[in-house]
Amino acid sequence: MSRTGEIVLGVISALMTLLSIVLVTILVISGSNVLKDEAFTTEFQNVIAEEPTMTESDLQMIDDNMHLVIDAFNIFGWVFIIILVISLILNIIGIVSISKNKNPKLAGIMFIIAGLFAGILSPTSLLLYIAAIMCFVRKPPVQLQEEFYTTEKTL
Repeated sequence: MSRTGEIVLGVISALMTLLSIVLVTILVISGSNVLKDEAFTTEFQNVIAEEPTMTESDLQMIDDNMHLVIDAFNIFGWVFIIILVISLILNIIGIVSISKNKNPKLAGIMFIIAGLFAGILSPTSLLLYIAAIMCFVRKPPVQLQEEFYTTEKTL
């Protein structure tokens, strides 16, 4: 049985996940560099200081906790990248298992888990869910044996 639809959906979602990994990596690296830049930090503090509702204690608290925000941005960014890499690996396992027609149920399970890691309702995960449903629903055609259709005449 041809599983071209599942393979195509899996490959498209793998490419989308790979693109997401590259874009999020660029965002995390460039964002952390911008946040660590002294000129950006100074300009940010000047803009906050001009806010009329800010008190001196608020400004001091923002200044003290700025490094925590930068660290949290880096940590959450890299965790998100690791989750996307896990999703890509599971997606590739699903593609390989379905392309060899070995075990479509395993491929469907891998597609569902990869979809959860890719984001519960992202376009990538929706493609993976559709591929998983196709893996579970499509059954190979039943091969009828010829002996059931022939009747033997008994004398």
